[in-house]
This record gives sequence, C-alpha cells and structure tokens, in this order.
Amino acid sequence: MKLHDTGVYLVNGVPQTSAPAGVTEADAKKGTIAYGILKAHNTGDSMQDLRMKFDSMTSHDITYVGIIQTARASGMTEFPLPYVMTNCHNSLCAVGGTINEDDHQFALSAAHKYGGIYVPPNMAVIHSYNREMMSGCGRMILGSDSHTRYGALGTMAVGEGGGELAKQLVGRTYDMSYPGVVAIYLTGKPAPGVGPHDVALALVAATYANGYVKNKVMEFVGPGVANLSADYRNGIDVMTTETTCWSSIWQTDDTTKEYFVQHGRPEAYKELKPADVAYYDGCIELDLSTVECMIALPMHPSYAYPIRELKANAKEILQAAQDQANRQLGGKVEMDLVGKICDDGRIYVDQGVVAGCSGGTYENICAVADIIKGKSCGNGEFKFSVYPDSMPTYLELVKNGAVADIVSAGGIFRECFCGPCFGAGDTPANGEFSIRHTTRNFPNREGSKPGEGQISAVALMDARSIAATAANGGYLTAASELTDVEYTVPDYHFEQGVYDKRVYNGWGHPEPDYALKFGPNIKDWPEQPALTDDLLVKIVSYITDPVTTTDELIPSGETSSFRSNPLRLAEFTLSRKDPAYVPNAKAVKALDEQRKAGELPAEVARVYDDLKKLGYEPDAANTNIGSAIFANKPGDGSAREQAASCQRVLGGAANFACEYATKRYRSNCINWGMLPFLVENPGALDNGDYVYLPGVRKALLEAADELDAVAVKPDGGLVKFTVKLGAMTDAERRILADGCLINYYKNN
Repeated sequence: MKLHDTGVYLVNGVPQTSAPAGVTEADAKKGTIAYGILKAHNTGDSMQDLRMKFDSMTSHDITYVGIIQTARASGMTEFPLPYVMTNCHNSLCAVGGTINEDDHQFALSAAHKYGGIYVPPNMAVIHSYNREMMSGCGRMILGSDSHTRYGALGTMAVGEGGGELAKQLVGRTYDMSYPGVVAIYLTGKPAPGVGPHDVALALVAATYANGYVKNKVMEFVGPGVANLSADYRNGIDVMTTETTCWSSIWQTDDTTKEYFVQHGRPEAYKELKPADVAYYDGCIELDLSTVECMIALPMHPSYAYPIRELKANAKEILQAAQDQANRQLGGKVEMDLVGKICDDGRIYVDQGVVAGCSGGTYENICAVADIIKGKSCGNGEFKFSVYPDSMPTYLELVKNGAVADIVSAGGIFRECFCGPCFGAGDTPANGEFSIRHTTRNFPNREGSKPGEGQISAVALMDARSIAATAANGGYLTAASELTDVEYTVPDYHFEQGVYDKRVYNGWGHPEPDYALKFGPNIKDWPEQPALTDDLLVKIVSYITDPVTTTDELIPSGETSSFRSNPLRLAEFTLSRKDPAYVPNAKAVKALDEQRKAGELPAEVARVYDDLKKLGYEPDAANTNIGSAIFANKPGDGSAREQAASCQRVLGGAANFACEYATKRYRSNCINWGMLPFLVENPGALDNGDYVYLPGVRKALLEAADELDAVAVKPDGGLVKFTVKLGAMTDAERRILADGCLINYYKNN
C-alpha cells in the first residue's frame, strides 16, 4: 500500500503526480465523482461553502425519537424527504420493561403522522435496508449513525448527529466547506480466503493514526474495483468510517448495475467515473492481491495485524496490545490477552460472531457456510453466532442451505440485529476474548464494565477467518490457511415481498391527525439557556487519553434503552471512564440554579474575588455557570448526538480540546449549544479549575480568531490563556449564541 505525500492527477484512469499540459488543478478538481454529486446537491452559490439537501435520511431506534422531538419543537409538520426508521439496535435490549417497544410504536405512529418509512424490529439492520431500497447512483443519504456508508452503490452517504437530520426535517441545509477528496486506487484481486474486512482493516490501519483521510471523501477507483463483487465492495465501504473520513464514493460498473437490477430498481443505476483528468488531494494505491487475513486487536479497528504475523509473534504482539489496553482502562481492571496463548503456542478465543451491516451480508455468510459445513464448533467454551443483515438475506440463506450448514456445525443463527457491534448482544463472560466481523471494537462494546470489575476483549476479523477459527474449535485460524474450501456463492434472489408485507411506507402520504404514541420513557428535551455575555465554567473531568471515543462519553449497550429520556440517559455520561463526572456536573448545575434565583454561591463569589485581582468585574446576572471537560481529542466513533446532549442536559457549556476527532462530534456540540474550544496549552487547565471567558458572546458572534480565558485554580492562582473556536458558519455561531438548535429555530 502506498500513500502519496502530494496530490495526484488521475489521467485516463492512471495516477500521476504532475498535471497534463494546459490543465489547472482547480479545473481538474471538478473531474472527481465526488465533485459532481456535491454540486448536484448544493443549494448555495459557492462550491467552497456547501449548503446541501439530501435525497433521503435514515435513523435507528437509538436516535430517531430525539431527532423527531427536536424537529417537532422546531416547527416540523411533515417529513419533507423520505425518512427511514429502522429498529435494529434496541430490539433485544431486555432493560427497562416496555420502553424499547414503546419507542418502536412511537416511530410507527410518526411514520403515519409525518409520512415516513418504518422498518419493524428484526426485519433489517439500518444500512442493509438502505442499500437494498434507498441507495442510487448519484444520490446522497444522511443518517444518524456513523456507518451510514453506501458509496459502493454510487451513493454519497454521511453519518451525523441528530441535529443535522433535524435541520433537513425543517427545510434547512447541511453546511460545510468543500471537503478534500482522496483517491483509493485499487489494483489486483484478493487472494482466496481474504474477505472485505481484511481489506478494510488494512486501510484503517494505514490511515487512522496519521489522519490521511480525516474529514475527506474516499473515492474508490482503479482496475481492481472490477474484481470485487457488490457485497465485497459494501463490506469495505462501510468501514471507511473508521478512517475518520467524511464520506465515500466508488466508480460504478456492470456489477453495480446488476445489483440494482437484482433488487428491482434498475433505474437507480448510472455510470459514475472520474473525468479523463481528475485531481485528488491525496492517493492511496492498494494492490488487493497483497492483502492478508487481518485481525484488529483491542481496542480499536486500526490496531490491525496480519493473522500470520500475530501467530508468529504472539507473545510480543499480545503483550503490547494488552499493555496498551490496560493503560486505556486506567487501572480499573486488567485485560489479559497473553493468557490466551496455549502451551502449544496456539491462540485460543472464546467466541466468534458475524453480524450487522459489515459482517452479516449474503456473501459473507455463504462463505461461512462453505468453511464450516460438515465440521463442528466443538462443545467447549467456544461459541459461534451469525446474524444476517436483512430478512431477504435470511430467506435466501434458508433456501440455499447455508443456515442448515451453520446450525448443523453447532453455530447459532440469529435475527437481524446490530447488538454485537455496539455492546448489546452476545456479551462474553468476564475475561473472555471474542473475534467479531462487526465495525468496531472500542472499549466496552463487548459489554465490559471496568468499574465493576468486568472486562472482556474484542478483536475484529473477517467472517471467513472467524469461520475457520470456529471450524478449528476456537483456535485462531486465518481462512487463507485452509486448502480444502470451495467458495460457492450461490446466485442471490432478492425477495422484496418480505418488505412489502411488513414495512410501512408512508412517504408522500402524511396523516396530520394521526396521534403520536408516547411511552412513559419518551420525554421532551429540557430547555437550555442562551449564551450570556460572559461565561464561567468549571472543569469537572480531565481526560489525557490520546483519543476519547463517543462510547466513553456515553456508553452504548444497555444504556441504549434510555435514549428517549434525556435526563435518565445523562446519568450514564462518562460512567465507565470517569464515574465522578455526573455528580460533579450536577453540582455545578446547582450553582447556576442558585445564581439564577438571585443568590451568588460562596464558591463562585470566591472565584469572582480572585478574578478582580486581574481587573475583571464579573456580572453574575450576565454570566452563566456551566460545567466543561478537557480531553485531548474527543469524539472518535459513533454519530450519536447523545455524546454531546447528555453533557448539555447536565449543565455542560463547553468542551476544551487540543483537537476534535470527527466533524460529527464537533457538530453535535455546536447543535447542543456547547462551545467547542480549542486550546494550544492544555497545561493551563486542570480538573477542578474554573475558566472565565469574558466577552464570549460578542467574540463568538463577531468571529474573533481568539478569545481570552482565565483559569482560576482551587488555591486562587490565576492563569491567562487563549482559546479558539475554529471555522464556523454564521448559523453555527447563532446556534451557540441561542443556546442550542431548538432555541435557534424558535428564535428564527
């Protein structure tokens, strides 16, 4: 794999580093596939400052209630574009009584009232339904899940927080600067046993840490594309999220065309390819024939190694991964990976899972069946489960015998569910090691609760190598090691009637008088204050990890059941990373309640006295008091807006960071009225410090490059420093000034 240090021109399909005679870089940038799609969806006058509207949207049952509640509070009366609501996350969370199915009934009633599309529980995982029924060449889809990726089907798809979807529902636009575009130039053909997850993990390992494609578009081109099936392309594409890119797009061909014909939508196809000359801001050249069977060790998809290399250096590599994981766990509990090395040198795993939008596809499961047919998973500790990505996939696997082959070998065949990917399904036992073809292996996604002494570990692998490991009784085995497997891939026949009989499609037919069904756990968003002239915040959590994921900011798993109840969910904020955060944030919120009641708390009065030493005269009536966190690089991972909204409903007013891991999380902070400050001198801050930001509202609205800040230490010491807010649109500045997106719409 080669990552170019400079921009690259693709000239008649061949990469070169210099421009052809008479061609300017500016003109050649218009030759990418991405440019054409973005231009078609841009409603603004400038291609540098995009103002986009999408063709459709999608959410699952962790996010759609909050989005609809936001849009209702902002004046929405019907869905102005097709909106797919799937129920693939909370469908098996046996927590909280009726509250999960209550959410599903809310979504069905919303589909009737506002004209939406409702996909019942266990019918399909979110991204598979959208691939099958909503994708189309040249289209754009916005989803409230970070893995909203349909680029392999010619669709630029974007995963964002709920606030961005609410904007579309009230007729506003998705605003951003024109992104960089990086070519992923594929050549060659994958070796037998090497699956899409292997290619994806290799790409993630090469791009995540160095930020090569961060917030950019990955555009897949080159002769190697033709050597990949549609399922294979989809399997690579869904993992582009883990590189921290913004979106993805692939050149299309007869394979893409056949996919749409197969799914009864031939009109959705058109050829997409770069112009004869196209300029890319970067280029990755990847020979698919060089990719090996891979494993991504805990606790990130980028910690990837060839399985061959891991097995040859098991002690060294597992010790390094174990040490890294335990540093990240902060001493709460010890992960033991080295203990999985057996006396004979083999590595034993306790569980294998193939699931979701990345693992549960038709071809992946057919390959699993080919590998495991006639074999046995064994009756020891190892267990093996397979989740199909949709009921049409499930039906075809029943018809061709794949389900029978897997079950006959001792595997468990389950329903369409995303649980193993986000921590709510097939939770291992304490101390166990699970290998999964899912999208993420972040901390706690396997159900761990380090604060309660519970820890298990997840590594990511392709379905083929997981099946090979299952066939070998749980001893780690790469599919490429097998020499007696014939990969059959029976023809796929899509049965749309499965959806026609169960999916409610109300698009274009809203029923305004239809009553929404509210369960007792579905609550409105609490009101949020506008930004005052000055601001005082207290740092109540100080996180020095290199990266802080959204799963650490608000854990997934069983907490998902409370996603429709903002205050109840907020009780879990940072619970597995910093259990003191919630009580500390509540204590600061109580100080602001006292201030608003006309009483200046003694703790705040002491801070004001210290500030007067520098000549400041704080005005309590015009100075909100809020909590804040410092983290080096927060926001890697999920699009879930609750990573920001939970902080906000607990009184959060700002975050301080050296950088933000993704645009998604930063946008969520903005939409919830939390100032996303950037600091160049994190040493100026510490946990327990107050930070005073004089004139913050004026500086925000006037787009000041820097803002003055003063850290007031617990001992009365004072440290002056500066912060930045980074690039923002005028609307984003107004949202922050108004206090949140809902307030902004009420005021405008």
